[in-house]
Amino acid sequence: MITFFTTGKPFRGHDGIIQRNALKSWTLLHPDVEVILFGDEQGSAEVCAELGLRHEPYVERNGRVPYVKFMFARAQQIARHDYLCYSNCDIVLFKDFLRAFDLALAWKKRFLMVAQRWDTDVTEPVTFAEDGWAKKLRQFARTHGFRQHPNFIDFFLFSKGLYEGVPPLVVGYCYWDHWMVWKALSSGVPVLDASLFILPIHQNHGYSPESQRTHDSTTDAGSLRNYELCQNGKQLRSIQDSTHRITRDGRIRRTRFRRVLESAPVLKVRQLLAEKTFWVRNRLGLRRETVERVRGAPPTSLN
Repeated sequence: MITFFTTGKPFRGHDGIIQRNALKSWTLLHPDVEVILFGDEQGSAEVCAELGLRHEPYVERNGRVPYVKFMFARAQQIARHDYLCYSNCDIVLFKDFLRAFDLALAWKKRFLMVAQRWDTDVTEPVTFAEDGWAKKLRQFARTHGFRQHPNFIDFFLFSKGLYEGVPPLVVGYCYWDHWMVWKALSSGVPVLDASLFILPIHQNHGYSPESQRTHDSTTDAGSLRNYELCQNGKQLRSIQDSTHRITRDGRIRRTRFRRVLESAPVLKVRQLLAEKTFWVRNRLGLRRETVERVRGAPPTSLN
């Protein structure tokens, strides 16, 4: 099973709501899931007691911001399980995450699993006691949210021992997540993209003035320092650099030349060809749904 670990903001206002939503969703994945919350922010101890989480009040920081290195080292040291998942404390996960983990575990013993998130405006506590809460929230994300670019990586599921020698990167700023992908690849560990198979919900939020960050900012002091620590960009990779992906029907396929095939120029040409040949494909019945039905794959909507 999995040990989740994370750090959060003070549990008040909207931040408190979405962090509780995220943490609770992880505990519901399986009775044997372990969750570790680092930091002594306001309300952390109370939430851990309420949800049955392990609270680690101490975390090394650069000012107010936790070091990635400390959390990953400490979590791998104290985790009850051999597989760990760092997730940002605003990500809601569903049972499809656990199914993806089972598929990955049956495939290889060492891997890094990541996925694109779905940015969604969640403003209220999730009613977990309500039947169908997951289906309702997933449908809301599909209709009102959107799947973010592969550059945004909010969770890392990996085997214990992968992350040693982490530089003094800080969480909550750009680039540290790309270093994590680079580390796996440089260690010969396959990177598995589960974006087609799972729907992780990122609950949209603001940024405090103290962080000096705005949405998508890459030029604040924390991000620039992370960039320097990643050999000035040489040690950065994204989901587009994954070696494999889980298909919609649960198969694991190698992703050769993905960065080239999914680059902006190539995607533009593919879109142009699709538009120009639509009438031919329509006459021949070559719609995506038809092709996937022949292949035995489920529809492209994220079920």
